[in-house]
Amino acid sequence: MSNPVPEAAEQLLTSEPLMAHFGTCADGRPHVAPVWYHYDDGVVEVLTGGRKLANVRQNPRVAISVQKDEGGRAEWMVSLRGTATVLEDEDARREAAARINPKYDADPDEYPENLLVRVEVGSASYQTY
Repeated sequence: MSNPVPEAAEQLLTSEPLMAHFGTCADGRPHVAPVWYHYDDGVVEVLTGGRKLANVRQNPRVAISVQKDEGGRAEWMVSLRGTATVLEDEDARREAAARINPKYDADPDEYPENLLVRVEVGSASYQTY
């Protein structure tokens, strides 16, 4: 499958440690929560637990939004939609934590209770302001 994320959007997604808003579905209603993430070549990784994880297990269709603001004004935004998979593999979780946590000044061993969710991006849009 070819990567649906435009190169300019990929550069924005990897430019700095910003929060992503991870949208899942619970009982037919949206549930959105901020998460740390790692993006590479059409795949987003998040480490999560709780409601977000339960939602992904019930419905793997998700949305992710990342936005950069400066002084309350949006500079750019990227929206991604895709299919999430929960990975129960501890080695994969540790490797993802080594990619994600240091980006946000956290130790890779923090939050070991979270599981790895990998999102294959199916569609993407972005805008600069």
